[in-house]
Amino acid sequence: MDWILITLQWYFPLLIIGIVFTPLTKKIFKSFNFDFGYPFAKTLGIILLSYFVFVLGTAKILPFSRLNLIFSLCLFAIINWFIYKKNEKQPPNTYRLTSIIIEEAIFVFSLFFWTFVRGQEPSIRSLEKFMDFGFINSILRADFFPPKDIWYALKPINYYYFGHLTGALLIKLSNTKASIGYNLILATIFAQGITLVFSLVVNIIKHYNQKLNYLKTIIFGLIGAYLVNLGGNLHTIYLFTKGYPNESPIPFWKILSGFNPAAYWYPNATRFIPFTIHEFPSYSYVVADLHGHVFDIPFVLLTLAILFMFFTTYKKSESTLPIIFLGFMTAIHYMTNAFDGPIYILLTIIILFFLFGFSVKLFINTIVLLISFVLFTLPFSWYFKPFVSGIGVNCSPKFLTDIGKIGPFLFEAGNCQISPLWMLFILWGFFWISFIIFLIIKNKVSNNVTMKQLNNFVLILFSFSLFLTLIPEFFYIKDIYPAHFRANTMFKLGYQAFTMMGIASTITFCLLKNIKKSIIYYLLSIIFIVFLFFPSIYPYFSVPSFYGLLNRKIELDGQAWLKGSYLEDNEIIDYLNKNEKEQPVILEAQGDSYTEYERISAFTGLPTVAGWWVHEWLWRGSSDIVGKRIPEVVILYESNNINKTKSLIKKYHIKYVIISRLERQKYPKLFEEKWSKIGKLIFKSSNGFGALYQVNQ
Repeated sequence: MDWILITLQWYFPLLIIGIVFTPLTKKIFKSFNFDFGYPFAKTLGIILLSYFVFVLGTAKILPFSRLNLIFSLCLFAIINWFIYKKNEKQPPNTYRLTSIIIEEAIFVFSLFFWTFVRGQEPSIRSLEKFMDFGFINSILRADFFPPKDIWYALKPINYYYFGHLTGALLIKLSNTKASIGYNLILATIFAQGITLVFSLVVNIIKHYNQKLNYLKTIIFGLIGAYLVNLGGNLHTIYLFTKGYPNESPIPFWKILSGFNPAAYWYPNATRFIPFTIHEFPSYSYVVADLHGHVFDIPFVLLTLAILFMFFTTYKKSESTLPIIFLGFMTAIHYMTNAFDGPIYILLTIIILFFLFGFSVKLFINTIVLLISFVLFTLPFSWYFKPFVSGIGVNCSPKFLTDIGKIGPFLFEAGNCQISPLWMLFILWGFFWISFIIFLIIKNKVSNNVTMKQLNNFVLILFSFSLFLTLIPEFFYIKDIYPAHFRANTMFKLGYQAFTMMGIASTITFCLLKNIKKSIIYYLLSIIFIVFLFFPSIYPYFSVPSFYGLLNRKIELDGQAWLKGSYLEDNEIIDYLNKNEKEQPVILEAQGDSYTEYERISAFTGLPTVAGWWVHEWLWRGSSDIVGKRIPEVVILYESNNINKTKSLIKKYHIKYVIISRLERQKYPKLFEEKWSKIGKLIFKSSNGFGALYQVNQ
């Protein structure tokens, strides 16, 4: 049961962060009647603490160390103590205290539950895990920022890595091994996702219906938490069909055959429309890639909570501080998952328009929002070069493709993909049904000012989300993928739409329960529950598909798989992590993206000369960037010319050379003898397959 003790050790700093930032959270969410927004304290604390050390680290003032993190946390504790003393005038409220205890219990249960699930298959292997873990390890080794690119030596990361920084921060604070911390980060994001949706839903409900039964309030909160974090889409209807060939979906009504769960492949729900991606949190938790969109889940929920607060309390305050803070949050989104920055800037402006219409106030607040965004992103954007080359127009007519480009708009011949309506219904049908139900009942609940506010907020969430899902049918953000030219656009916009519509659908279900019991009520309730069934059953197939029957011995170390597959590499990684505290350049075999090449750089955070080619192509904007280095890596491994080898060692400041199984496979003319002349053998694996040389620079 070591995993329980490890998880408790991890949980303790999270609890401390939550307690430290509770006074500030309570001040921000003072109108949250259920809990004063307590669950958001952990997320707010992680963001503020990370941003503080990020700014000071970028300015080369405060090194990124555990001692400095503890110092920074103590500083925030002092600030929050003064906030507490200034604002704490009322005695503790038993109602809210009970709510806080329940929410902390939900967080702990969720944290341990997903740790248990992930412990069935904890391997940091496949998909994007090498990249994400490599980023985290590079940050862990960094004194200052930006961190070094693990797959393009001598250059900083050109990617949105703030989320990875928050993960590295938790690893340092808890003093957890990085390969264990990776899996605990995922469990933490899951626990935050569950708890924050719960808090947001119950507080919205209590804001508009103070008399709602406490137990019913909790039930609606749990429904929302489940739907957003574990729900899927209507694709599970293919459980009841013969299925379809990959990349060739067949309308489900044409292949009805009976329940066939063995033929259901859960990733198809996220790759249903050919050449596109449409993921959602439940899938992300299962496959366990710590990408930017996953790190941003709790940050997005915090922003939505702040937007709700602003929407309902704007008349009571003329302060611009909420707008400045929203500018800060949109900056956090941009640095965590770049697409999300513009998305939540636009959503904030829409809410401002709802509040102020076309007015001077709208103009001033928008300017404050944009200026805040720019200023807060400056430490990041100073070093970051966006890898977007323009806005493509889907299915451009010939007279425009002949022009090619007008300003930021691209008109590319052959780029024409239109999603059939029935496919869009499979992806979004449940939310469409919820939206229609909302439009039917919104005037049937209560007509007072407070309820109109709720209706407008839910209407904004539904309408804006619908807008996000339709954008890829007309426009796409240009990247390097020719056949999948709109995949990233659909993926990133749809991910946010799923979250917002999940919350809006839960509120709709609650409103439905408040209308007068009639034929309409029973009919709409049945329709809602029937369509809710399909997204709800998704994790009952995705989790076993990836993790089995959850009856394996729990292992949290994501590096453990190397012992069985690449024992020599595991030993080299352990040696480097134990003996090298700086971040020098290593040489290892260069391989393609999504392969097991670059495992040493990923698991140590030490930059290699050339890594995953397609990834660097995307990040750097040119295939030649890494492409020019690949032949040089070949020379380094295969050439018998000592002088040429020394020249490349000097060029890239190489300190360590790895010669292991993959190097021997990749380079059949490998000339190992020269490394004893240029440097010295400092480590040999127990099975004799792996060697580590230190060279004279």
